[in-house]
Amino acid sequence: MFTGIITDIGRITGVEHRGDLRLRIATAYDTASIDLGASIACSGVCLTVVDKAPGWFAVEVSAETLSRTAGSWQEGTPLNLERALRVGDELGGHIVTGHVDGVGTVVEVLPEGDSTRVVVEAPQALAPYIAAKGSVALDGISLTVNEVSDLAGGGVRFGLNIIPHTQQMTTWGDIAPGRQLNIEIDVLARYLGRMEQLRPRIAHVD
Repeated sequence: MFTGIITDIGRITGVEHRGDLRLRIATAYDTASIDLGASIACSGVCLTVVDKAPGWFAVEVSAETLSRTAGSWQEGTPLNLERALRVGDELGGHIVTGHVDGVGTVVEVLPEGDSTRVVVEAPQALAPYIAAKGSVALDGISLTVNEVSDLAGGGVRFGLNIIPHTQQMTTWGDIAPGRQLNIEIDVLARYLGRMEQLRPRIAHVD
């Protein structure tokens, strides 16, 4: 479990193909305090630590994960990192599971005061779960949706304001149109959506 508050920008420094993809990720974290088997969110993807040494840790990425996530899992790629939430930690963002629901694409980036306005297009399957003033995790970053527009083809576009601090502390310093993003919808929206799917069936049984 995570909060969507990024605490380090890591970088992939090694890639090995061992059936699954094995990545070595450079980090400023004190790796002595990271247990093998611990979970770390890497640009929104919950991955398990399988090896470590001072200054880096290693994870394995399955073919299933590769097929469902955005980004280039290649050497040199920067990653938003967040360690798993511990009991008693401050919940500064929102509840994030590290399970990516879909991939979106940045379609517009505009300056807006000191902040940056980013518009993202997401697939139709995620449209019902994205709402104005609701929470969404993009590349592992907890963000608030400002506005939502449904598209004629069934997809959805939504806008967010990114403050300078967020750009400085994440991989979004060079955000630009065309970039693909890992999207995780709010966990409450996911459960409400499932309840709505089952409502007709339950009503029929009654």
